[in-house]
Amino acid sequence: MPATERLYYQDSRLIEFDASVLSLSELDDGQIAVTLDRTAFYPTGGGQPTDTGTLGDARVVDCIDAEDDGVMHVIQGPAPEVGDSVHGKIDWLRRLDHLQQHTGQHLLSAAFVQLFDAPTLSFRVLEHECEIDVVLDKPTDERIEQAVDLANQVVWESRPISIRQVTSEEAATLPLRKEPAREGELRLIEIGDFDLTPCGGTHAKSTGEVGVIAVRSWERAKGLTRIHFMAGIRVLVDYRKANQTAREVAALFSAGRQDSPVLVARLVEENKKLRRRVGELEQVASHVEAEELIRKAMAAEGEAKDGLIVIAKVFDDRSAESIKHLALALIVRPHTVVLLGSRDGDQARLVFARSTDAPGDMNALMRKACELIEGRGGGKTDLAQGGGKEALKLPAALEAAAQAWREQGC
Repeated sequence: MPATERLYYQDSRLIEFDASVLSLSELDDGQIAVTLDRTAFYPTGGGQPTDTGTLGDARVVDCIDAEDDGVMHVIQGPAPEVGDSVHGKIDWLRRLDHLQQHTGQHLLSAAFVQLFDAPTLSFRVLEHECEIDVVLDKPTDERIEQAVDLANQVVWESRPISIRQVTSEEAATLPLRKEPAREGELRLIEIGDFDLTPCGGTHAKSTGEVGVIAVRSWERAKGLTRIHFMAGIRVLVDYRKANQTAREVAALFSAGRQDSPVLVARLVEENKKLRRRVGELEQVASHVEAEELIRKAMAAEGEAKDGLIVIAKVFDDRSAESIKHLALALIVRPHTVVLLGSRDGDQARLVFARSTDAPGDMNALMRKACELIEGRGGGKTDLAQGGGKEALKLPAALEAAAQAWREQGC
């Protein structure tokens, strides 16, 4: 017989119990684990997280399934002595959430089998949603919603959910949704005229306790269809957040929620057109700006040998694309070397370029400058780009690049 009698096998709504301490053990991380002769705490397993609660004056923060050696209750607080009688209490809202998610998974998985002969291969209860991996060919929104509708129909019929204990031989004669993972006595969860499957988790007493099942999204993953869903209280919490977001977006347009998608799509399309137009105008402006920078550079430096000039400048709040347009406009002039930087938010952007007849390796200069701004970059000998997170060091980076260019013998 297993060391710990598992009370949750017969009653998922049992949240208080008394038990005797069988043993204490210290885990690798120094925490204390208590093994009891009986427990209502569900340990992590089968895709379902552990229960939490209290054991005497201590908090139960985790439960570990040690199989025949019992359930180990990891505690924080005063530890009992071996032989002590202790009172345990489960965190009910966490238990309710988990039994809603687990029962919802049974219903949704059964719906996929009945509609599409698509079995579920894995199940996980995550912090905010749940996942099932289903062998569903040609998944579509319509097919998945069909399964959701069928599962919810069974929820709202409030069908009874019962527990059956059978032997492996008896189980072999029953229409189980999935094959049992072990031999011996099996615990089956039966949802009236809809599903029968072996499972050791906590479940509702009737489908109505699940409330509602909703699929948030789905994707193809490792040859399967991964479905992100939630049930019960989680659906209400998610709806409130989604509704608040929808109302806030609608308010921006002074419109109703149902009109928001069309208005947002229109705004996105208009923004794309404006961005294209701004890009075109920026290229025109870059040529005008380039002429002014060249004029100032020639006035400051005079006519250098072979007409060679170096333009180095740091801008504020300009994108890498913007300073690239400017650099390309500048190097239309022969004998020109350009070292440009921009503080784009908290990021540093760099573009180095030269005209085809000007000397210097822009790729080498870029690597040198990126060392100072803690970034990376590269390119060709005549054009290189880079960036980093030390925007305040941009002037020093340009000066280092200019010095390296002079050391190249330019």
